[in-house]
Amino acid sequence: MHGYGAHRIVNYKIKHFVPWQEGEKMVTKSQELYQEAVKVIPGGVNSPVRAFGSIGGMPRFIKSAKGAYLYDEDDNCYLDFVGSWGPMILGHGHEEVLKYVQEACRRGLSFGAATAAEVDMAKLVCELVPSVEMVRMVNSGTEAVMSAIRVARGFTGREKIIKFAGCYHGHSDGLLVQAGSGVMTAGVPDSLGVPAGCAKDTLSARYNDLQSVKAHFERCGEEIAAVIVEPVAANMGVVPPIAGFLDGLRSLCDNYGALLIFDEVITGFRLGIDGAQGYYGTTPDLTVFGKIIGGGMPVGAYGGRREIMELVSPSGGVYQAGTLSGNPVAMAAGIAQLTILKEHPQYYKDLNEKGDWFFGQMAEFLKDSGQSWQVNHVGSLGCLYFTEQEVVDYESAKTSDTKIFAEYCNYMLGQGIYLAPSQFEAIFLSLAHTDEMLRKTLERITIFLQKI
Repeated sequence: MHGYGAHRIVNYKIKHFVPWQEGEKMVTKSQELYQEAVKVIPGGVNSPVRAFGSIGGMPRFIKSAKGAYLYDEDDNCYLDFVGSWGPMILGHGHEEVLKYVQEACRRGLSFGAATAAEVDMAKLVCELVPSVEMVRMVNSGTEAVMSAIRVARGFTGREKIIKFAGCYHGHSDGLLVQAGSGVMTAGVPDSLGVPAGCAKDTLSARYNDLQSVKAHFERCGEEIAAVIVEPVAANMGVVPPIAGFLDGLRSLCDNYGALLIFDEVITGFRLGIDGAQGYYGTTPDLTVFGKIIGGGMPVGAYGGRREIMELVSPSGGVYQAGTLSGNPVAMAAGIAQLTILKEHPQYYKDLNEKGDWFFGQMAEFLKDSGQSWQVNHVGSLGCLYFTEQEVVDYESAKTSDTKIFAEYCNYMLGQGIYLAPSQFEAIFLSLAHTDEMLRKTLERITIFLQKI
């Protein structure tokens, strides 16, 4: 393994970690900010995945980041395994990416008009992902999924879609059906405020179970517009597809005239330059991307076959718009990161080998400790589940002991290691994580196993 842009190893014991639930007298800046935040922001956070309630705590308020490290408002340093939920493949604050962003900022933050950067980004995505012949920029993964489903319905003239229990595709009304990620953590199966009619055409199947998909097609195949799937389910932890699952979905869609949509908000440009579809060799009709194509800035995109995408307005009759879509600053960040990855194919080999070693060592440590907990991973994405049951779908993921996870997460935070505060989120490695950083992290995990 070789860390990209290696940074100085810092003392992992953060300066003054406070176990929130123990009510220490010391009041930190993060605590003060949280108390202010709950007065003006629902739950004190702008996304449920940032809440620390499921592990019995309050969020750390982050001030800055560099390489593989985060720094909070109290100047505590954390080794970051969230990476802004995936897109920071090069690490935080990569100098070349920052240079492009700064140059774009000097030209103007937003125009609400066509720019050359949008064209450059679209050409780059179409070049890197063979299944994408045309692409439309939007502002988030949620918006991209919603739009991809609309164009799939417009293309097929059908209304029903199939999704998988535990797969999260954003918070649009029709997709909050057995969703994963933050919904799992909060213990809310769907959502209040979603009219029953919005979800009536969403059919739920079991991930890694082709028969459950086939049953829907046999019952109402002529009404199904599309199957949408995370090719690697990364919102119920990390659940890889079993052999033949993705190809089986491709065949079923072909047989019944439905479209196959890959939600690559997490896997796109992470497992390889052509995403999970290149990694597994299955070609979708439409692909959805998220913040990874903006270098971590708020952005999304959807694209696919030309004959499908030409239906999107103003070319066709499927309406979709976004006043500030293709923001020039976000485009600059995305173009910079994707160009670096394109020009250095070795980075993916290094990153995936790093993940194989790190998660493989984690599994070995579990075995040596006598624990039968599960480690799932694909390349640089991984998850430690506190369950003895093999995790292959939503139901098996839910058998994980979230109380032990809370202990583990709080312990790791106390050691200066920043993990997502949910059992059902991924660990993200970056090229900024050095061998030494990963070894130190494994040492901390070993100590926790000994305590348990």
